[in-house]
Amino acid sequence: MRKSKALALLLPWLAAACAAGPAYERPPEPSTAAGPFVTQGGGFDAAAALPDDWWRLYDDPALNALIARAFAANTDLRVASANLAKARAVLQEARAGRLPSTSVTGGVSYGDASQGGTGQGGSAGDAQWSENAGLALSWEVDLFGRVGRSIEAARADTEAVEAARDAVRVTVAAETTRAYLNACAYSYALDVARESLRTSDENLRLVTAQERAGSVGKLDVERAGAATAAARAAIPALERQRQAALFELAALLGATPDGVPQAARACSAPPEPAAILPVGDGAALLRRRPDLREAERRLAADIARIGVATADLYPRISLGGSGNFYRSDTVRGGDSFSFSLGPLLSWSFPNVSVARARIRQAEAQGDASLAAFDGKVVTALKEVEQALAGVATEQDRLDALREAQERSERAYRFADLRYRAGSIGYLDVLVAQADLLSARASYASSLQQLSSARIDLFKALGGGWRDSETVGSEGP
Repeated sequence: MRKSKALALLLPWLAAACAAGPAYERPPEPSTAAGPFVTQGGGFDAAAALPDDWWRLYDDPALNALIARAFAANTDLRVASANLAKARAVLQEARAGRLPSTSVTGGVSYGDASQGGTGQGGSAGDAQWSENAGLALSWEVDLFGRVGRSIEAARADTEAVEAARDAVRVTVAAETTRAYLNACAYSYALDVARESLRTSDENLRLVTAQERAGSVGKLDVERAGAATAAARAAIPALERQRQAALFELAALLGATPDGVPQAARACSAPPEPAAILPVGDGAALLRRRPDLREAERRLAADIARIGVATADLYPRISLGGSGNFYRSDTVRGGDSFSFSLGPLLSWSFPNVSVARARIRQAEAQGDASLAAFDGKVVTALKEVEQALAGVATEQDRLDALREAQERSERAYRFADLRYRAGSIGYLDVLVAQADLLSARASYASSLQQLSSARIDLFKALGGGWRDSETVGSEGP
């Protein structure tokens, strides 16, 4: 009868233990995110998912080698890896909560052992040696899931830090590729600018010779000189941008500015993907992006901490024992050893206001993490759509600028021939030359912007954080 009554008293506690805090469920993904992306175009393949090593789409061994170097030496990745090691150690500490805790003490002292009286084998004021030792053992009975929820929270935190490390890998892969392609694009733009300067110099020499022969006036010479100076002025700005891209690449590789790879310096034009860009759909995006996984794991950790706070409403029970030994010349026999064994109950009842306040704090943090996760999903979809639109529109712009450049080159050749034949004035040649130089510069700028827009797309799609060990190791 007494056993049944005791069981009846324990049943509510056991029920509470099973329900210490809410059980975590992954938040559902928006139904509209499961289908194809809104932005469509002939340059995108929605049926093929983005490969992990998307930079291999460029079929550039030098780029593959640079990515491998960045994964091995980038300082941001080193920081992220250290943070992950720390989080794993915290998880190990939380798991140790399931094990008994022990402590051992011991010591030897020398001095007066008794005061104001005498004992066996000694008198007051006699100095003597004393030895003591103790052993304590304690194990928390996780009846209400506090330790289990703590481990669950620590595990989710570790997985969130791992996802954050993966997000850094995505950024490193994207920014390393961007820096390399920018260096190549600015080299191309520099070649275009130098070609434009040569064209202007040739015209200036021609007009100067004609002015000396008396066939043209000083006005045409000054106009040609101004065009040459304008063409020359474009070179330093492009050189600065190229150097900035090269130094950025060196930093991403964990190197100082004097460690710029020779392959990047030698690149003269940005490579283009060898195939239509594989982009997949929204469902694949939400599974792939590490920042979404990080936000979801943060949410799981905060939900588990609600359970940790809820468990504080109930008693904390520990089983343990201790033994102590003391020996001196004045204390002997059975009194020199003592021990204790039994459960220890710790409970803040009836004042549980602090525990309930902590539960409300944990619940509010869980609501905030859920909102943050939902916001991350919306942001991820937005970034991909923006990147898709950026690539599509810049590709159209580049195609139009290519046509404009070709037509400007033909127009300039016609104007030069007609000027040499004496049928038009030099002003018409300068106008055609200005149109040509502007078309060349616009095309080179658009080529760089399209290369960068593709990197924005690859970065938004979230590829590049898995299977880094298999990245090619060709020398740059």
